[in-house]
Amino acid sequence: MSRLPLDRGAGGGRYPGFSTLAQSGHWDRATAGVVLGRLARPADIRFFTPAEEATARALFDQLLDQHAEPRVPVVNFVDARLAENQTDGWRFEDMPEDGQAWRTSLSALDRAAEEAFNQTFASCNDDRQADLLRTVRDLGASSWQGLPAGRVWGLWTRYACTAFYSHPWAWDEIGFGGPAYPRGYKNVGLNRLEPFEVADTRPTEDPVALDGGTRR
Repeated sequence: MSRLPLDRGAGGGRYPGFSTLAQSGHWDRATAGVVLGRLARPADIRFFTPAEEATARALFDQLLDQHAEPRVPVVNFVDARLAENQTDGWRFEDMPEDGQAWRTSLSALDRAAEEAFNQTFASCNDDRQADLLRTVRDLGASSWQGLPAGRVWGLWTRYACTAFYSHPWAWDEIGFGGPAYPRGYKNVGLNRLEPFEVADTRPTEDPVALDGGTRR
């Protein structure tokens, strides 16, 4: 997937002028506190080592196509979850607990980069990073660096997407109106917009098809 950098309050190009935060006056205090807190200075890294942080940051930039500022601070959000052991509450039996799975898979990603290009994953250019990630994605149920590739890919994308789409800037990019509490929705149904919502200017465009689905 390839897209323009996030543009605060501009709807990411598909929803011109749309801003989720413009509706914050309709949220209750608790909801506003949670959402607006995600705009504050990101928490310091506590779980990842410096080397793991560099690898994770490069991984998330590739998975989410965040190659320019402003970026959603995904690595900080994921690090906070892991530091506080806020997992999804389950794991596959052929994978370690999430914290260890992250350490092992990031180390494996660096090892794969060293084997292929004689450099760490974070030191690789965008094309090399994308090639390494496509290898993991395309292996499916096969083994990668001693790990089940499909499980690793699921771990990475699950945490990445959860963090990214918790942020108001990402909501602007997809035209999401944010929390409906306590106001609720008036126009419920397919293609029935609320008065504050903005229609997608490119509703038939498939972002994956733009480059053959190689960056997803």
